Amino acid sequence: MEILIIAAKAKNNVIGKNNELVWRLPADFKRFKSLTTGHYLLMGRKTFESLGNPLPNRTHLVISRDKNYQVPEGHFVFQNIEDAFTFCNKLDVDKLFVIGGGEIYKQTLPLADKMILTEVEASPEGDTYFPEFDPKDWKETFREYHPADERHRYAFYFVDYEKINKA
Repeated sequence: MEILIIAAKAKNNVIGKNNELVWRLPADFKRFKSLTTGHYLLMGRKTFESLGNPLPNRTHLVISRDKNYQVPEGHFVFQNIEDAFTFCNKLDVDKLFVIGGGEIYKQTLPLADKMILTEVEASPEGDTYFPEFDPKDWKETFREYHPADERHRYAFYFVDYEKINKA
């Protein structure tokens, strides 16, 4: 199973505030949708709740300490990431997209094969952060600049990274 972290982060690593995104970037939403549709998404409970409803054509795997937490049929709750991974391996899931929040990113970063990031040219205030990562452990494989415009308040880059295998 390939583990892919997908996130939009500011220059100061902020990814959210009050359980919401701190920007609206339609091109980022479009990329997220095109990459994740048809796949399994791993997220924390707060991220799941911030969506409002499950995203169409994706299976949601939600991490929650609450043993009684409920999600709609066809989606699943786990008490820890390891149980979610075991579930995916039993189903022979090919790609698992990790979509947040901060603690889930932190726990999965050492296990991830790729990161698909939107690096936003802003430093907003926030209360949720993308974890620091050592650039020596990652190889940049793609970078595409998008300037600010009438639909995008901030300039941003789409940047893909692959983990460098430590043999």
